[in-house]
Amino acid sequence: VTGVQTCALPIFDDRYRVLRYDRRGYGRSSPHPGPFDMHGQVADLVDLLAGRRAVLVGHSYGGNVALSTAFHHPDLVAGVVVYESPLSWMPWWSGRTAGAAARDAAQDGPEVAAEVFMRRLIGDARWEGLPERTRATRRAEGAAMVGELGDLRANPPWEPDGIRVPVMVGYGNRGAPHHQDGMQRLGSMLRDATVVSLDDCRHDAPSSHPAEFAHRLVEPLLARVGAPWA
Repeated sequence: VTGVQTCALPIFDDRYRVLRYDRRGYGRSSPHPGPFDMHGQVADLVDLLAGRRAVLVGHSYGGNVALSTAFHHPDLVAGVVVYESPLSWMPWWSGRTAGAAARDAAQDGPEVAAEVFMRRLIGDARWEGLPERTRATRRAEGAAMVGELGDLRANPPWEPDGIRVPVMVGYGNRGAPHHQDGMQRLGSMLRDATVVSLDDCRHDAPSSHPAEFAHRLVEPLLARVGAPWA
């Protein structure tokens, strides 16, 4: 099981070999020179898999990394879980998201864009209540975030017909309308997708409700594809 974008699922650690990693430009993978495009993200994940076949679990942008890996390297992917992943290259995707606000703010610098994104995502009060060290870390991730968002907007990372593995698609019933709509549309695009709404969850469900996330999204996929996967 591979957690893309650090999905918080420690309940699997005693049953499966779980790989978590920080994408380039974030956490322990920061600083990073880039580029911050999908090609580089997929290459990083393929390197980490080292030839092992896996179930990929991706939250937000990480869901597109997982789907792009399944599209380009189907031999390495047994199944995918995505949760509230942006489909910003689609013509119908909302232009009023946190990501869109960050792209608009990027002209004032990547650190400004990162703060705008976080304020939209968690609200002004929660942002201002964070320790200054945490806020500085988030701002420092701005270059990676701006690069990712711009690339995702301009370059479709995968094609629906090329996703040939089962996919569990999740969203929170308290999440943003564009995420709920987007995940329902994603489910209709893919040939083998199951769409699941998580009760009382928002965008941060992998961290705020890990047991429900695992039970409703990850465990059914693991049961279906079986193990071992290599």
